[in-house]
Amino acid sequence: MKLKIAVLAGDGIGPEIMEQGVAVMSAVADKFGHDVSYKDALCGAHAIDEVGDPFPEETFQTCMDADAVLFASVGDPKFDNNPSAKVRPEQGLLAMRKKLGLYANIRPVETFDCLVHKSPLKDELVKGADFICIRELTGGMYFGKKQEPTVNADGIEDALDTNYYSRPEVERILRVGYQYARQRRKHLTVVDKANVLASSRLWRKVAQEIMGEYPDVTTDFMYVDNAAMRMIQEPKFFDVMVTENTFGDILTDEGSCITGSMGLLPSASTGEHTPVFEPIHGSWPQGKGLNIANPLAQILSVAMLYEYFGLKEEGSLIREAVNASLDQNVRTPEIQVEGGAKYGTKEVGKWIVDYIRNK
Repeated sequence: MKLKIAVLAGDGIGPEIMEQGVAVMSAVADKFGHDVSYKDALCGAHAIDEVGDPFPEETFQTCMDADAVLFASVGDPKFDNNPSAKVRPEQGLLAMRKKLGLYANIRPVETFDCLVHKSPLKDELVKGADFICIRELTGGMYFGKKQEPTVNADGIEDALDTNYYSRPEVERILRVGYQYARQRRKHLTVVDKANVLASSRLWRKVAQEIMGEYPDVTTDFMYVDNAAMRMIQEPKFFDVMVTENTFGDILTDEGSCITGSMGLLPSASTGEHTPVFEPIHGSWPQGKGLNIANPLAQILSVAMLYEYFGLKEEGSLIREAVNASLDQNVRTPEIQVEGGAKYGTKEVGKWIVDYIRNK
């Protein structure tokens, strides 16, 4: 297969983990005879510094011309600590999602037996947990009408974010959830706050109307606060969870902690145009240049990319290599066993590339 990949390394640890992701993708392409080409593009704080725009038009065109986007991370403390900044790196990420029509974010939460001890939860709760959170990505408060902090007519400073959803937006993401549930254990949990929010009542109304089209899938409904508790109390309850943008952002970060490290979980964002594959963690600027960032989420994002194009064997080999590296304690510091050998970002990536080449 011939694939054109847009490479958006971004900020912080992004370039370091991206180097390993591309190396793994190339090793798999060589092994299976695929023709994969790459084109780098600016995004995030790096793009603001270079051209004043976190997602410049040239980057957008590069993404549109590609078969897939491999993305790392955006974010920089100089913007985080400046509430008055007019342009922020994260605006580039939101712009990419909106312009590419990436309305479905697929985030698997899967535990690794050899890392269960790293989870803050008890082993018996975590072991075997395996679910997917499907987050609506282009609606809700992140994209609704906004009013920045300002002083109103009463002399009180206020601000506004509108949690807007339309029926078509809700229906299309629910159908994505049902499609994934049918491929797994046929259990879909719709997460909302319908007892308080009008937008959530729309979600529940639409879900109740279309659930009859999927009689083979068990559908249940859960308020977001209850879902947050249930993920801690009984993570193995969930199979596929579908929810709106803000709730999904919070719940998926909570879910990542179940595995013991945010550096282990990949994601895919799909929709109207070019799909994007990325780790769920941020740019971790404190780790930049120290060769300590975990590249596994980036590498597993490559596995998801191959699988998206129907290349199951290629994705499976990457997953096998990642599991082998963990089993043999080839791990970055945050998940290394006590007394284990020291491996950095580059060393872990090289070990996985060598495993693939020698398999």
